[in-house]
Amino acid sequence: MALLTFPSSPFHLFSPRPIPRRPSFVCSFSASTNARSRSAILWFKHDLRLHDHPGLAAATQTHRFLLPLYVFDHRILSRYSDDMLELLLFALEDLRNSLKEQGSNLMVRFGSAENIIKELVKEVKATDLFIEEEVEYEMHQLIAVVKETLETSSSLYGNLDIVLWRTPFYDIKNLKELPASYNDFKKLKLLPTSPPLPATLPVAETELNWGPLPTFSDLRDLIKERIGKSRVSWNLMKEKPAEAILKDNFSKLSGTKPKSLNVESNERRRLDKSVFVTRKGDIVGGGTNSVLNALAAYLRYLEGTARDDWQEVHERLRNAETREGASFTSLFGPALSLGIISRRTIHYEAIKYEKERNAGFLSPFGYSAATVAAAADAVCSMEWFSLLALKSQLSNEGLYSLRIWKWRGHLIQYTVVGHEGPAILLVHGFGAFLEHYRDNINGIAERGNRVWAITLLGFGKSEKPNVVYTELLWAELLRDFIIEVVGEPVHPVGNSIGGYFVSIVVGLWPALVKSVILLNSAGNVIPGFSSRRFSNERQTIAAAGLVAQLLLFYLRLNIRNTIKSFYPTKTDRADNWLINEMLRASYDPGVIVVLESIFTFDLSIPLNYLLEGYGDRVLVLQGMKDPLLDSKAKLAMLKEHCTGLVIKEVDAGHCPHNEQPQEVNRIICEWIAAVERKLTANSYT
Repeated sequence: MALLTFPSSPFHLFSPRPIPRRPSFVCSFSASTNARSRSAILWFKHDLRLHDHPGLAAATQTHRFLLPLYVFDHRILSRYSDDMLELLLFALEDLRNSLKEQGSNLMVRFGSAENIIKELVKEVKATDLFIEEEVEYEMHQLIAVVKETLETSSSLYGNLDIVLWRTPFYDIKNLKELPASYNDFKKLKLLPTSPPLPATLPVAETELNWGPLPTFSDLRDLIKERIGKSRVSWNLMKEKPAEAILKDNFSKLSGTKPKSLNVESNERRRLDKSVFVTRKGDIVGGGTNSVLNALAAYLRYLEGTARDDWQEVHERLRNAETREGASFTSLFGPALSLGIISRRTIHYEAIKYEKERNAGFLSPFGYSAATVAAAADAVCSMEWFSLLALKSQLSNEGLYSLRIWKWRGHLIQYTVVGHEGPAILLVHGFGAFLEHYRDNINGIAERGNRVWAITLLGFGKSEKPNVVYTELLWAELLRDFIIEVVGEPVHPVGNSIGGYFVSIVVGLWPALVKSVILLNSAGNVIPGFSSRRFSNERQTIAAAGLVAQLLLFYLRLNIRNTIKSFYPTKTDRADNWLINEMLRASYDPGVIVVLESIFTFDLSIPLNYLLEGYGDRVLVLQGMKDPLLDSKAKLAMLKEHCTGLVIKEVDAGHCPHNEQPQEVNRIICEWIAAVERKLTANSYT
């Protein structure tokens, strides 16, 4: 396997974690006659473009024949929403047309990528396979499977080199030296690199069977067939938003008809040159040129326009601007996720426009247009978290390996320990991360359990996009994680606000949960709760951003004393590592947006409503010295209004799992073992 670099270019490409290789998997490219006689396959996955495509540039420079390939593999497609599947088909159609314009084509195949690539390598006598490196764990594993299949095939034509490539945003020569803090990273003053000129492709062989693109309905049927009925039913749970479920439930209680959510009709009028190609019409799509056109319209929002297609972009921008700058990720995030356009190209176009507005200069005081700021800041933030993810995969140091899951285009960090036993999901509280369970993950797994721990969106080293953070958003993230990553019902464990998120999952998607453990959970108990109390309107305070900045400044100054106050019996558990990691995360881009959510949290749906009917499958594990609330009063309310739940008191503060890990581990393991015995017994009755 080879790592692709361009010695003569101003940028470098690197791999986060080289896949172990045999000696034969080594290559170096040159423009020699021998190199030009080679044949290559380029496997498109999340890089559906010709512009700013380093892998394509290298392959065309050094190979006589190039086979562009897309494989409809259910392991990739099954996690896509309907919108993403639609976007994918439009992008592939444009990609194929663009390749044809250069005398090439896009080969389309259906099935397992490793088997298809193996057969094509033999058919075209390929000597090189170009693959974009991935940070997501499942995709990284798929690449490893492809490599292993090719290595173990004795019928391949000679030696095959696997070339991993990546589109570099910054000129970073050694990823291991990447600063841990974004604050320190900014001090390096690295400038984003510029996209290279488009590559010229070799002419394709016309006698090959290039294969047809499927229709949307055919693609959905294919996915359903491959993943099975049980997985299909689970995936259906992802289609209905939490808010819609709550509206339906409350309408049944009150006997009224629920109002439909604010979703545009699928029968909307489509403009001839519309860049909103999906049925919902709320995300930018098509090919690279279509996305570039939408970006030009987006950046020039303040200028106004007479063009219908640009006016449509401006209208969608206004609809998607749920908070300042959030419209960019909402509109362009899916196209970036599929690689229809690169982050580097977005940044290049934004800065080019900014210079046009300012006679060729960039102001040191910020951007002159909010849309430029939204685009440039978003892609720089995405790149930072991508670099953190890549660096985390360079080694397996620590008590457990860290993995990356991509949720709605955002990078989420998690870990899993254990090979057998019940599935347990650990969910942290506000401002924390999966390592807050550092002494619980292995301790619980060693007692015959499989333990997943996740760092929620907006915290730790998970991405912090510019979105509106709500308790329902985080609950949907947990729902999708259970469905996509764990793949079976779990025993979720939630601390603080994480306990409230877990309770929402229990209340809205009970099929995903076997039992629930709440550690000093947030959330109220409201006797005689009525749906009339619920409102989906977010009440925000004026100047929430400024207040969040002041709060962040205060927390940084007082973090040590604040955290130690949460550990009244063992203050030493609030050690330097924990505090330094919280400080590190506080400098990440997007942290202010996350802090603003404190002022919009809606805890009006009480625990007694969410946990109703779960009864003896709820364990409340309460630190009795919690400085944030009256533990005795809360337990009394839970006992009175939540029938059947079990309560265990612990001599600890707000984070009993980290303050008294051995005791908490024992209680959790005993609880889960008892629940599993009961569930097994019930399955035989």
